[in-house]
Amino acid sequence: MKSPSSLLERLRNDKEKLRYRLSSYIATSPSVLPSVQTLISTSASTDRSSIGAALRIAEGRCTSKKPDAARKIRDFVQRIGDLNVQAGYAAAGDDASGAQAQSQDKGPAQPPRGGALLEGEWKTKLANPFKPVPLPN
Repeated sequence: MKSPSSLLERLRNDKEKLRYRLSSYIATSPSVLPSVQTLISTSASTDRSSIGAALRIAEGRCTSKKPDAARKIRDFVQRIGDLNVQAGYAAAGDDASGAQAQSQDKGPAQPPRGGALLEGEWKTKLANPFKPVPLPN
């Protein structure tokens, strides 16, 4: 991304494209983060929340395969200090976790395993966290 403002100029009216195109750039090469800093400083507040969302999406893409890159992105967002960027980042985190869970769903819906930490009739008794997880047949 040689000129971050050119990306903003081309995609100014399409926040979805800005969000996903920018997240692809960042996930592919976190070395563009200084350019993202420039992009943030030259953009309107509505674009900044899209940039924050792009950063969160890029972090999610990097988490499993490039954990160092994901950490760099997370640290960058914390350092940036822009409330619009951070709001977009936080909002995309809610969306990304739901979208990621849906994309991993292959087949009929299964009961969530994460909810197995509490058991009993009213889900008030703490379950054994070391109990073996039942494997599908």
